[in-house]
Amino acid sequence: MNRIILSLSIWTTALLFGCAPIRDPDLVTAKPTIRLASWNLEHLAANNGTGCRARTDADYQALRDHADRLGADVIAFQEVENEAAAKRVFSPDQWTVVISSRPHSARPGTCRENPSLTILKQAVGFAVRKGISFSRNPDISELALGYPDLRWGVDITLNLPKPMRLLAIHLKSGCNSGRAESDVDCLNIFRQGEVLERWIDARAAAREDYAILGDWNRRTGLSGDAFLLAVSNDDPPGGRLIMTNAGIVAKCVQRYKEFIDHIAVGDRAAARIVPGSFAEYSYGGPEDSHPSDHCPSSLTITAR
Repeated sequence: MNRIILSLSIWTTALLFGCAPIRDPDLVTAKPTIRLASWNLEHLAANNGTGCRARTDADYQALRDHADRLGADVIAFQEVENEAAAKRVFSPDQWTVVISSRPHSARPGTCRENPSLTILKQAVGFAVRKGISFSRNPDISELALGYPDLRWGVDITLNLPKPMRLLAIHLKSGCNSGRAESDVDCLNIFRQGEVLERWIDARAAAREDYAILGDWNRRTGLSGDAFLLAVSNDDPPGGRLIMTNAGIVAKCVQRYKEFIDHIAVGDRAAARIVPGSFAEYSYGGPEDSHPSDHCPSSLTITAR
């Protein structure tokens, strides 16, 4: 049995029966942990030969292999066409998949790089390893700002001994730094930031532990980033975000040294981070052999 699931089961037994459980010897002094990850799967379509990055059976198998090697328990994913596409990477016998309920827009879905290819939409969601209890909260449709082609957020609660609220996002591209007031992409991502701030403030007011995972399309690690300053503050207390990749150089794509994929936690939840556990996954091999143009990132937290 997966060690994390085993440790959570032990804690569940103790809570149900009010007794001191018999523990795995390795768990006597260690808190049970959960590994969270974020992964943009680059136009993952449900069928072979479709999507803006057309794939074969071997390509889907490679993604499944990387998902296994990543060793995560909960993965926030982005750029996935639908639930069927997600299940080609996250097998239903190992994972429970939840995906944004945003409807398909009226656009034909033609790919800019190759008009002969199509993808219905890009959606975000979660893959949660079997045996980990969670609840789904309403999607954050407000992140679409009323536009049919902007992505919704997916909101779940991990039912751990100490619950953890998770939000998966994929924000507007085109404004990865600065704040050009006349630029429509900057205008829209900062409007999305207002939606995020309301979600953060609600979690802080309820004194909930939370994390936001996904493709932010924003280099929030830059000193004084205007977007991060806009969404992260101590009003109410607990509304400050901790960027867990702060000070770390991104290595997935050689020409990009700053992350745009982030796992951020509220400052109350920061105490649950296992020190030094943030990691950027490496596919190995040259960049043109990577199965996605983004590499997964992961972070380990305690379950209580």
